[in-house]
Amino acid sequence: MNSPNFSAPPAELDARITRFGLRVAASLTERNNALPHDVSERLRFAREQALARAVQARAASAVVVSNAAPAAVQMGSTLALNGGPRGGDGGNGLWAKLGSALPLILLLAGLLLMQQGQVNEQIAAAAEVDTALLSDNLPPAAFSDPGFAEFLRDGEE
Repeated sequence: MNSPNFSAPPAELDARITRFGLRVAASLTERNNALPHDVSERLRFAREQALARAVQARAASAVVVSNAAPAAVQMGSTLALNGGPRGGDGGNGLWAKLGSALPLILLLAGLLLMQQGQVNEQIAAAAEVDTALLSDNLPPAAFSDPGFAEFLRDGEE
């Protein structure tokens, strides 16, 4: 199976999309002849409604784009540099800076809390192993065995 070519020129991509749409439409038309009359009438009605909605959506998006474009042109580079139309000091006050730094501060605090939790878990695991070693009656040679601590960890799970 060929992977999609996302670096294709827009004209070639449009041609591919058009060919795909034509193949799907031809396949649906071919299978439409085998459908009962009431089903084909419901499908025809649904197609008409879909086309009407598509026309309305295109008209609405054209109105939104035509209304939005002059505002962006009027603002020019001021819109891009200030982050949008703001009044007064342009949003460079102390509260604006704190508000923009707040997500970073919260992220760092969360990471520090997660690290502290992991350290506490490691300390608790080591304490459990030490408690098991010190409270059990074992020969002194068991404490020097390198595999003994691993044996205790496997026994806990």
